Amino acid sequence: MRVLLIEPSKSPISMAGEDVFLFEPLALEYVAAGVSSDHEVRILDQRIDDSVEETMADFHPHVVGITGYTVHVNRMKLLAERARTASPEILTVVGGHHATVAPHDFDSPFIDVVVVGDGVRSFRELVRRFEEGESFDEIPGAWVRDGGVLQEGAAPEICDLDDLPFPDRSLTASYRHAYYSEYMQPLASIRTSKGCPFRCNFCALWKIAGGKYLKRKPEKIVEELAGIDEEFVFFADDESLVDVPRMKRLAELIWDAGLHKRYFLYGRSDTISKHPDLLAMWRDIGLERVFIGLEFFRDSDLEFINKGSTTDNNLAAVRVMQDLGIDIYASFIVRPEFTVDDFTEFRNYCRSLGIGFASFAVLTPLPGTDLYDEVQDRLLTREPEYFDFIHTVLPTALPLEEFYEQLYKLYTKSIPVRKVFAFMSKFRLRDVPASLAKFQRWSKRLRTLHTDYS
Repeated sequence: MRVLLIEPSKSPISMAGEDVFLFEPLALEYVAAGVSSDHEVRILDQRIDDSVEETMADFHPHVVGITGYTVHVNRMKLLAERARTASPEILTVVGGHHATVAPHDFDSPFIDVVVVGDGVRSFRELVRRFEEGESFDEIPGAWVRDGGVLQEGAAPEICDLDDLPFPDRSLTASYRHAYYSEYMQPLASIRTSKGCPFRCNFCALWKIAGGKYLKRKPEKIVEELAGIDEEFVFFADDESLVDVPRMKRLAELIWDAGLHKRYFLYGRSDTISKHPDLLAMWRDIGLERVFIGLEFFRDSDLEFINKGSTTDNNLAAVRVMQDLGIDIYASFIVRPEFTVDDFTEFRNYCRSLGIGFASFAVLTPLPGTDLYDEVQDRLLTREPEYFDFIHTVLPTALPLEEFYEQLYKLYTKSIPVRKVFAFMSKFRLRDVPASLAKFQRWSKRLRTLHTDYS
Protein backbone atom coordinates (compact mmCIF):
# COMPACT_ATOMS: atom_id res chain seq x y z
CA MET A 1 0.00 0.00 0.00
CA ARG A 2 0.99 3.62 -0.44
CA VAL A 3 1.27 5.59 2.79
CA LEU A 4 1.67 9.37 2.96
CA LEU A 5 2.78 10.93 6.26
CA ILE A 6 2.43 14.69 6.69
CA GLU A 7 4.16 17.08 9.10
CA PRO A 8 1.89 20.17 9.10
CA SER A 9 2.90 23.79 8.92
CA LYS A 10 1.59 26.18 11.54
CA SER A 11 -1.13 28.74 11.01
CA PRO A 12 0.12 32.22 9.97
CA ILE A 13 -1.27 33.62 13.22
CA SER A 14 0.90 31.32 15.36
CA MET A 15 4.32 32.54 16.43
CA ALA A 16 7.57 30.61 16.89
CA GLY A 17 7.72 27.19 15.21
CA GLU A 18 9.30 27.32 11.79
CA ASP A 19 9.69 31.10 12.20
CA VAL A 20 12.70 30.50 14.44
CA PHE A 21 13.73 26.81 14.26
CA LEU A 22 12.96 23.67 12.30
CA PHE A 23 13.56 20.15 13.62
CA GLU A 24 13.23 17.04 11.53
CA PRO A 25 9.85 15.20 11.83
CA LEU A 26 11.29 12.46 14.01
CA ALA A 27 7.89 11.07 15.04
CA LEU A 28 6.92 10.51 11.41
CA GLU A 29 10.30 8.95 10.65
CA TYR A 30 9.64 6.47 13.46
CA VAL A 31 6.13 5.72 12.18
CA ALA A 32 7.48 5.34 8.65
CA ALA A 33 10.14 2.89 9.81
CA GLY A 34 7.39 0.69 11.21
CA VAL A 35 5.71 0.24 7.80
CA SER A 36 8.31 1.09 5.14
CA SER A 37 9.58 -2.49 4.80
CA ASP A 38 6.14 -3.67 3.67
CA HIS A 39 4.66 -0.59 2.01
CA GLU A 40 5.63 2.41 -0.12
CA VAL A 41 5.95 5.42 2.18
CA ARG A 42 6.49 9.12 1.65
CA ILE A 43 6.93 11.93 4.17
CA LEU A 44 5.71 15.39 3.20
CA ASP A 45 7.10 18.15 5.42
CA GLN A 46 4.57 20.91 4.80
CA ARG A 47 6.73 23.41 6.69
CA ILE A 48 9.12 23.24 3.73
CA ASP A 49 6.99 21.84 0.93
CA ASP A 50 3.28 22.67 0.67
CA SER A 51 2.62 20.51 -2.38
CA VAL A 52 -0.21 18.56 -0.71
CA GLU A 53 -2.55 18.34 -3.71
CA GLU A 54 0.32 17.70 -6.11
CA THR A 55 1.67 14.91 -3.91
CA MET A 56 -1.78 13.38 -3.53
CA ALA A 57 -2.29 13.43 -7.30
CA ASP A 58 1.14 11.99 -8.02
CA PHE A 59 1.37 9.41 -5.21
CA HIS A 60 -2.28 8.32 -4.85
CA PRO A 61 -1.91 7.21 -1.23
CA HIS A 62 -4.21 4.64 0.34
CA VAL A 63 -3.43 5.90 3.87
CA VAL A 64 -2.65 9.44 5.05
CA GLY A 65 -1.18 9.95 8.54
CA ILE A 66 -0.85 13.40 10.12
CA THR A 67 0.85 14.42 13.37
CA GLY A 68 1.08 17.68 15.28
CA TYR A 69 0.90 19.71 18.46
CA THR A 70 -1.90 21.86 19.88
CA VAL A 71 -1.18 24.77 17.51
CA HIS A 72 -1.63 22.39 14.57
CA VAL A 73 -5.08 21.01 15.45
CA ASN A 74 -7.03 22.98 12.84
CA ARG A 75 -4.30 22.50 10.24
CA MET A 76 -4.41 18.75 10.83
CA LYS A 77 -8.19 18.71 10.37
CA LEU A 78 -7.84 20.70 7.17
CA LEU A 79 -5.18 18.31 5.84
CA ALA A 80 -7.46 15.35 6.55
CA GLU A 81 -10.25 17.12 4.67
CA ARG A 82 -7.94 17.81 1.73
CA ALA A 83 -6.93 14.14 1.67
CA ARG A 84 -10.53 12.95 1.78
CA THR A 85 -11.47 15.43 -0.96
CA ALA A 86 -8.72 13.99 -3.15
CA SER A 87 -10.03 10.45 -2.63
CA PRO A 88 -13.01 9.32 -0.52
CA GLU A 89 -11.38 5.88 -0.15
CA ILE A 90 -8.32 7.13 1.73
CA LEU A 91 -7.90 6.09 5.37
CA THR A 92 -7.11 9.24 7.36
CA VAL A 93 -5.22 8.88 10.65
CA VAL A 94 -4.05 11.56 13.09
CA GLY A 95 -1.71 11.23 16.05
CA GLY A 96 0.89 13.12 18.03
CA HIS A 97 0.98 15.15 21.23
CA HIS A 98 -2.44 16.82 21.09
CA ALA A 99 -4.18 13.71 19.79
CA THR A 100 -2.83 11.88 22.83
CA VAL A 101 -3.99 14.39 25.45
CA ALA A 102 -7.25 15.47 23.76
CA PRO A 103 -8.38 12.89 21.16
CA HIS A 104 -11.96 14.24 21.08
CA ASP A 105 -10.64 17.44 19.48
CA PHE A 106 -10.25 15.40 16.29
CA ASP A 107 -13.87 14.29 16.17
CA SER A 108 -14.21 15.20 12.49
CA PRO A 109 -16.03 13.43 9.65
CA PHE A 110 -12.80 13.62 7.65
CA ILE A 111 -10.76 11.70 10.25
CA ASP A 112 -11.15 7.92 10.49
CA VAL A 113 -8.75 7.08 13.32
CA VAL A 114 -7.10 9.02 16.14
CA VAL A 115 -4.00 7.33 17.57
CA VAL A 116 -3.32 8.01 21.25
CA GLY A 117 0.22 7.46 22.54
CA ASP A 118 3.17 5.98 20.67
CA GLY A 119 1.99 5.33 17.13
CA VAL A 120 4.64 3.07 15.62
CA ARG A 121 3.07 -0.30 16.38
CA SER A 122 -0.53 0.92 16.35
CA PHE A 123 -0.12 2.58 12.96
CA ARG A 124 1.57 -0.49 11.52
CA GLU A 125 -1.33 -2.64 12.69
CA LEU A 126 -3.87 -0.13 11.30
CA VAL A 127 -2.24 -0.27 7.87
CA ARG A 128 -2.08 -4.07 7.92
CA ARG A 129 -5.74 -4.47 8.86
CA PHE A 130 -6.83 -1.80 6.37
CA GLU A 131 -5.05 -3.68 3.60
CA GLU A 132 -6.66 -6.95 4.69
CA GLY A 133 -10.10 -5.42 5.20
CA GLU A 134 -10.13 -6.34 8.89
CA SER A 135 -11.69 -4.56 11.87
CA PHE A 136 -9.65 -2.03 13.87
CA ASP A 137 -11.04 -3.33 17.17
CA GLU A 138 -8.67 -3.48 20.16
CA ILE A 139 -5.68 -1.85 18.47
CA PRO A 140 -3.87 -0.16 21.39
CA GLY A 141 -4.51 3.59 21.42
CA ALA A 142 -6.72 3.59 18.29
CA TRP A 143 -9.90 5.66 18.57
CA VAL A 144 -11.98 4.72 15.53
CA ARG A 145 -14.89 6.52 13.90
CA ASP A 146 -17.79 4.11 13.73
CA GLY A 147 -21.22 5.10 12.47
CA GLY A 148 -20.16 8.73 12.44
CA VAL A 149 -19.08 8.65 16.10
CA LEU A 150 -15.50 8.61 17.40
CA GLN A 151 -15.27 5.60 19.71
CA GLU A 152 -12.78 5.43 22.57
CA GLY A 153 -10.17 2.78 21.86
CA ALA A 154 -8.11 0.34 23.85
CA ALA A 155 -5.52 1.81 26.21
CA PRO A 156 -2.26 2.79 24.49
CA GLU A 157 0.79 0.69 25.21
CA ILE A 158 3.98 2.05 26.75
CA CYS A 159 6.71 0.79 24.41
CA ASP A 160 10.24 -0.20 25.29
CA LEU A 161 12.13 2.42 23.27
CA ASP A 162 14.77 -0.11 22.31
CA ASP A 163 12.15 -2.30 20.66
CA LEU A 164 11.32 0.43 18.15
CA PRO A 165 13.08 0.56 14.76
CA PHE A 166 15.50 3.36 14.01
CA PRO A 167 13.77 6.33 12.34
CA ASP A 168 13.72 6.13 8.53
CA ARG A 169 15.66 9.30 7.74
CA SER A 170 15.96 8.39 4.06
CA LEU A 171 12.39 9.65 3.62
CA THR A 172 13.39 13.20 4.57
CA ALA A 173 16.58 13.26 2.48
CA SER A 174 15.40 16.15 0.30
CA TYR A 175 14.56 18.28 3.36
CA ARG A 176 17.47 17.57 5.67
CA HIS A 177 19.54 20.57 4.61
CA ALA A 178 16.79 22.84 5.98
CA TYR A 179 16.57 21.54 9.57
CA TYR A 180 18.20 23.92 12.04
CA SER A 181 18.21 25.70 15.37
CA GLU A 182 19.92 29.08 15.15
CA TYR A 183 23.46 28.49 13.81
CA MET A 184 23.23 24.69 13.99
CA GLN A 185 22.42 23.69 10.41
CA PRO A 186 21.84 21.13 9.04
CA LEU A 187 20.67 19.63 12.31
CA ALA A 188 19.68 16.01 12.89
CA SER A 189 17.55 14.83 15.81
CA ILE A 190 17.69 11.68 17.90
CA ARG A 191 15.51 10.47 20.77
CA THR A 192 17.36 8.80 23.64
CA SER A 193 14.61 8.89 26.29
CA LYS A 194 10.98 9.75 26.88
CA GLY A 195 9.17 11.22 29.85
CA CYS A 196 10.55 12.90 32.95
CA PRO A 197 10.74 12.09 36.68
CA PHE A 198 9.66 15.64 37.56
CA ARG A 199 6.11 17.02 37.66
CA CYS A 200 6.02 20.59 36.31
CA ASN A 201 2.39 21.73 36.17
CA PHE A 202 2.71 23.29 32.70
CA CYS A 203 4.00 20.09 31.08
CA ALA A 204 2.10 16.98 29.95
CA LEU A 205 5.09 14.98 28.72
CA TRP A 206 5.48 13.06 31.98
CA LYS A 207 1.81 12.10 31.78
CA ILE A 208 2.12 10.91 28.18
CA ALA A 209 4.90 8.56 29.30
CA GLY A 210 2.64 7.13 31.99
CA GLY A 211 4.60 8.91 34.71
CA LYS A 212 7.74 6.98 33.81
CA TYR A 213 11.18 8.01 32.61
CA LEU A 214 11.82 5.68 29.68
CA LYS A 215 15.41 5.28 28.49
CA ARG A 216 17.21 3.70 25.57
CA LYS A 217 20.33 1.63 26.11
CA PRO A 218 23.49 3.64 25.40
CA GLU A 219 24.70 0.98 22.97
CA LYS A 220 21.60 1.43 20.79
CA ILE A 221 22.01 5.20 20.83
CA VAL A 222 25.62 4.97 19.65
CA GLU A 223 24.58 2.57 16.91
CA GLU A 224 22.00 5.06 15.65
CA LEU A 225 24.36 8.04 15.97
CA ALA A 226 26.89 6.24 13.79
CA GLY A 227 24.34 6.23 10.96
CA ILE A 228 23.57 9.97 11.14
CA ASP A 229 25.34 12.05 8.51
CA GLU A 230 24.84 15.51 10.02
CA GLU A 231 27.54 17.08 12.17
CA PHE A 232 25.01 18.80 14.46
CA VAL A 233 22.74 16.50 16.50
CA PHE A 234 19.85 17.54 18.75
CA PHE A 235 18.67 15.19 21.50
CA ALA A 236 14.88 15.43 21.17
CA ASP A 237 14.22 14.21 24.70
CA ASP A 238 11.86 15.50 27.35
CA GLU A 239 14.89 15.45 29.66
CA SER A 240 18.31 14.20 28.59
CA LEU A 241 20.76 14.43 31.50
CA VAL A 242 18.78 13.41 34.57
CA ASP A 243 20.07 9.79 34.68
CA VAL A 244 23.69 10.70 35.34
CA PRO A 245 25.29 7.19 35.34
CA ARG A 246 23.57 6.38 32.04
CA MET A 247 24.75 9.61 30.42
CA LYS A 248 28.31 9.02 31.62
CA ARG A 249 28.21 5.56 30.08
CA LEU A 250 26.86 7.02 26.84
CA ALA A 251 29.67 9.59 26.75
CA GLU A 252 32.24 6.83 27.22
CA LEU A 253 30.76 4.78 24.38
CA ILE A 254 30.65 7.78 22.04
CA TRP A 255 34.31 8.47 22.83
CA ASP A 256 35.26 4.84 22.26
CA ALA A 257 33.37 4.77 18.96
CA GLY A 258 35.28 7.80 17.69
CA LEU A 259 32.11 9.68 16.76
CA HIS A 260 32.69 13.35 16.04
CA LYS A 261 29.47 15.31 16.37
CA ARG A 262 28.39 18.64 17.85
CA TYR A 263 25.58 17.99 20.33
CA PHE A 264 22.61 20.05 21.58
CA LEU A 265 20.52 18.59 24.41
CA TYR A 266 18.22 19.34 27.35
CA GLY A 267 19.39 19.56 30.93
CA ARG A 268 17.88 20.69 34.22
CA SER A 269 19.79 23.31 36.19
CA ASP A 270 19.84 21.18 39.36
CA THR A 271 21.37 18.26 37.45
CA ILE A 272 24.02 20.49 35.86
CA SER A 273 24.90 22.32 39.08
CA LYS A 274 25.36 19.05 40.99
CA HIS A 275 27.26 17.16 38.28
CA PRO A 276 29.77 19.44 36.53
CA ASP A 277 31.94 16.36 35.86
CA LEU A 278 29.17 14.95 33.64
CA LEU A 279 29.07 18.15 31.59
CA ALA A 280 32.86 18.13 31.31
CA MET A 281 32.74 14.58 29.91
CA TRP A 282 30.14 15.63 27.35
CA ARG A 283 32.03 18.75 26.37
CA ASP A 284 35.03 16.57 25.58
CA ILE A 285 32.98 14.45 23.15
CA GLY A 286 31.33 17.41 21.39
CA LEU A 287 28.57 18.88 23.57
CA GLU A 288 28.23 22.40 22.27
CA ARG A 289 24.94 23.65 23.63
CA VAL A 290 22.45 22.87 26.41
CA PHE A 291 18.80 23.88 26.55
CA ILE A 292 18.24 24.82 30.22
CA GLY A 293 14.77 25.63 31.50
CA LEU A 294 15.77 28.36 33.95
CA GLU A 295 12.13 29.50 33.72
CA PHE A 296 12.00 32.35 36.26
CA PHE A 297 14.08 34.81 38.27
CA ARG A 298 12.23 34.20 41.56
CA ASP A 299 11.87 31.05 43.63
CA SER A 300 8.19 31.81 44.27
CA ASP A 301 7.48 31.53 40.53
CA LEU A 302 9.48 28.29 40.28
CA GLU A 303 7.41 26.91 43.15
CA PHE A 304 4.20 27.97 41.38
CA ILE A 305 4.99 25.74 38.39
CA ASN A 306 6.27 22.91 40.64
CA LYS A 307 9.66 23.04 38.92
CA GLY A 308 11.58 21.34 41.70
CA SER A 309 14.65 23.56 41.25
CA THR A 310 15.75 26.94 42.60
CA THR A 311 17.32 30.17 41.41
CA ASP A 312 20.48 29.07 43.23
CA ASN A 313 20.51 25.94 41.03
CA ASN A 314 20.05 28.16 37.99
CA LEU A 315 22.93 30.46 38.84
CA ALA A 316 25.23 27.56 39.68
CA ALA A 317 24.34 25.78 36.42
CA VAL A 318 25.04 28.91 34.37
CA ARG A 319 28.45 29.24 36.01
CA VAL A 320 29.26 25.56 35.37
CA MET A 321 28.40 25.95 31.69
CA GLN A 322 30.32 29.18 31.33
CA ASP A 323 33.39 27.71 33.02
CA LEU A 324 33.27 24.75 30.62
CA GLY A 325 32.71 26.90 27.55
CA ILE A 326 29.39 25.25 26.66
CA ASP A 327 26.72 27.46 25.09
CA ILE A 328 23.59 28.09 27.13
CA TYR A 329 20.17 28.09 25.48
CA ALA A 330 18.36 29.74 28.38
CA SER A 331 14.61 29.22 28.33
CA PHE A 332 12.47 31.52 30.48
CA ILE A 333 8.76 31.86 31.20
CA VAL A 334 6.72 35.05 31.47
CA ARG A 335 3.64 34.96 33.68
CA PRO A 336 0.58 36.88 32.41
CA GLU A 337 0.38 38.48 35.87
CA PHE A 338 3.70 40.30 35.42
CA THR A 339 3.79 44.07 35.96
CA VAL A 340 6.20 46.56 34.43
CA ASP A 341 8.38 46.23 37.53
CA ASP A 342 8.45 42.43 37.07
CA PHE A 343 9.55 42.78 33.46
CA THR A 344 12.25 45.27 34.44
CA GLU A 345 13.56 43.00 37.17
CA PHE A 346 13.50 40.08 34.73
CA ARG A 347 15.60 41.98 32.16
CA ASN A 348 18.12 43.00 34.78
CA TYR A 349 18.35 39.44 36.06
CA CYS A 350 19.06 38.07 32.59
CA ARG A 351 21.74 40.68 31.95
CA SER A 352 23.40 39.81 35.26
CA LEU A 353 23.76 36.18 34.17
CA GLY A 354 26.03 37.13 31.28
CA ILE A 355 24.38 34.64 28.90
CA GLY A 356 24.46 34.97 25.12
CA PHE A 357 21.03 33.64 24.22
CA ALA A 358 17.59 33.58 25.84
CA SER A 359 14.04 32.75 24.83
CA PHE A 360 10.91 33.88 26.66
CA ALA A 361 7.69 31.86 26.50
CA VAL A 362 4.41 33.14 27.88
CA LEU A 363 3.11 30.70 30.50
CA THR A 364 0.66 28.58 28.52
CA PRO A 365 -1.77 26.03 30.01
CA LEU A 366 -1.61 23.35 27.33
CA PRO A 367 -4.44 20.82 27.25
CA GLY A 368 -3.45 17.74 29.21
CA THR A 369 -1.51 19.63 31.88
CA ASP A 370 -2.35 20.18 35.53
CA LEU A 371 -2.18 23.92 34.88
CA TYR A 372 -4.86 23.66 32.18
CA ASP A 373 -7.19 21.90 34.60
CA GLU A 374 -6.65 24.67 37.15
CA VAL A 375 -7.24 27.68 34.88
CA GLN A 376 -9.40 26.55 31.96
CA ASP A 377 -12.36 28.61 33.18
CA ARG A 378 -10.19 31.76 32.80
CA LEU A 379 -9.02 31.18 29.22
CA LEU A 380 -9.28 34.12 26.84
CA THR A 381 -9.57 31.72 23.91
CA ARG A 382 -9.58 28.02 23.14
CA GLU A 383 -8.47 28.49 19.54
CA PRO A 384 -5.51 26.10 19.09
CA GLU A 385 -3.46 28.58 17.04
CA TYR A 386 -3.03 30.80 20.10
CA PHE A 387 -1.39 28.05 22.18
CA ASP A 388 2.04 28.86 20.71
CA PHE A 389 3.77 30.07 23.93
CA ILE A 390 3.88 33.63 22.60
CA HIS A 391 0.20 34.54 22.49
CA THR A 392 -1.22 34.71 25.99
CA VAL A 393 -4.35 32.63 26.50
CA LEU A 394 -4.84 33.97 30.04
CA PRO A 395 -5.74 37.52 31.12
CA THR A 396 -2.77 39.81 31.65
CA ALA A 397 -2.26 42.30 34.47
CA LEU A 398 -1.02 44.87 31.94
CA PRO A 399 -3.04 46.02 28.94
CA LEU A 400 -2.20 43.67 26.07
CA GLU A 401 -0.38 46.32 24.07
CA GLU A 402 1.85 47.13 27.04
CA PHE A 403 2.35 43.44 27.85
CA TYR A 404 3.73 42.76 24.38
CA GLU A 405 5.85 45.90 24.44
CA GLN A 406 7.45 44.60 27.63
CA LEU A 407 7.90 41.13 26.10
CA TYR A 408 9.56 42.77 23.09
CA LYS A 409 11.97 44.52 25.46
CA LEU A 410 12.77 41.21 27.12
CA TYR A 411 13.76 39.77 23.75
CA THR A 412 15.76 42.81 22.64
CA LYS A 413 17.32 44.15 25.84
CA SER A 414 18.04 41.13 28.07
CA ILE A 415 21.33 40.17 26.44
CA PRO A 416 24.34 42.54 26.47
CA VAL A 417 25.37 43.69 22.99
CA ARG A 418 28.82 42.12 23.27
CA LYS A 419 27.18 38.78 24.03
CA VAL A 420 24.91 39.14 21.00
CA PHE A 421 27.93 39.68 18.75
CA ALA A 422 29.71 36.70 20.30
CA PHE A 423 26.68 34.52 19.63
CA MET A 424 26.29 35.75 16.04
CA SER A 425 29.94 34.90 15.38
CA LYS A 426 28.94 31.22 15.51
CA PHE A 427 26.81 31.59 12.37
CA ARG A 428 28.19 31.06 8.91
CA LEU A 429 28.97 34.53 7.60
CA ARG A 430 26.60 34.14 4.65
CA ASP A 431 23.73 33.30 7.04
CA VAL A 432 24.08 36.34 9.30
CA PRO A 433 22.07 38.88 7.22
CA ALA A 434 19.13 36.50 6.77
CA SER A 435 19.15 35.52 10.45
CA LEU A 436 19.16 39.14 11.59
CA ALA A 437 16.38 40.02 9.15
CA LYS A 438 14.30 37.06 10.35
CA PHE A 439 14.63 38.14 13.98
CA GLN A 440 13.78 41.73 13.06
CA ARG A 441 10.58 40.62 11.31
CA TRP A 442 9.65 38.33 14.19
CA SER A 443 10.25 40.93 16.90
CA LYS A 444 8.39 43.59 14.91
CA ARG A 445 5.35 41.32 14.80
CA LEU A 446 5.71 40.70 18.54
CA ARG A 447 5.07 44.38 19.24
CA THR A 448 1.76 44.24 17.38
CA LEU A 449 0.55 40.89 18.69
CA HIS A 450 -2.13 42.55 20.79
CA THR A 451 -4.04 43.27 17.57
CA ASP A 452 -4.58 39.53 17.05
CA TYR A 453 -7.12 39.60 19.89
CA SER A 454 -9.38 42.20 18.31
